[in-house]
Amino acid sequence: MSQRPEDSGRADPARRAELAARLRRVQARIGAACAAAGREAAGITLVAITKTRPASDVRLLYEFGQRDFGENRDQEAAPKAAQCAGLPITWHFVGRLQTNKAASVARYADVIHSVDRLRLVRALGNAACRQDRVLTCLIQVDLGNREAGVSARGGAPRDQVPALARAVAAEEGLVLGGIMAVAPLGVPAAAAFAGLAPAAAAVRAVRPGAVIVSAGMTGDLEEAVAAGATHLRIGTALLGDRRPPVM
Repeated sequence: MSQRPEDSGRADPARRAELAARLRRVQARIGAACAAAGREAAGITLVAITKTRPASDVRLLYEFGQRDFGENRDQEAAPKAAQCAGLPITWHFVGRLQTNKAASVARYADVIHSVDRLRLVRALGNAACRQDRVLTCLIQVDLGNREAGVSARGGAPRDQVPALARAVAAEEGLVLGGIMAVAPLGVPAAAAFAGLAPAAAAVRAVRPGAVIVSAGMTGDLEEAVAAGATHLRIGTALLGDRRPPVM
């Protein structure tokens, strides 16, 4: 992955000011959403999705107090994590994960949001043990409805969630952390997120401490907070429109 000019040297003052303002606006939205839902903002973890953005943006947001960062492609995330290796931050892998990338992702990611099949559970467990790491894993739940013509946006069918949760809980090197979901396109987010509570309850039945509910992005964070999300994955509102990935 080649460096962009802003990856080296002092950060651009304009970008610094832009990110500071964007972070304040996102935090204000989260605060307002929590107030409307009768929740405490302290119970929400903001995960900054930095895909297609340079490591310099990660460092700037770190300066402003941001500690959780997410990526969805290993070929971009691995070198970016290496560039930020001196920062005590938590890396979240939020994209669909191929089993042949499990070993690479296990080197830097702390939380895997996209566990959706048994083969991946085994691959992550093996990789974590080989590297003497412990990975927190979230079961990605499909909130689509094929019978109603609502397409999935990734994840395991809801009837497979308990078995996946049991597999993660039994795998050495992995900790069952909770669930993750993406609202299907063309469906009101509030209606889609109604499926979060039963899925989360099914996972907590396997491990009561698995309380993470990762849901909500730039366009639907308010609905996610109202539905009980604990982790919000925010990219565009925080960092601006995506750029073409750099290879």
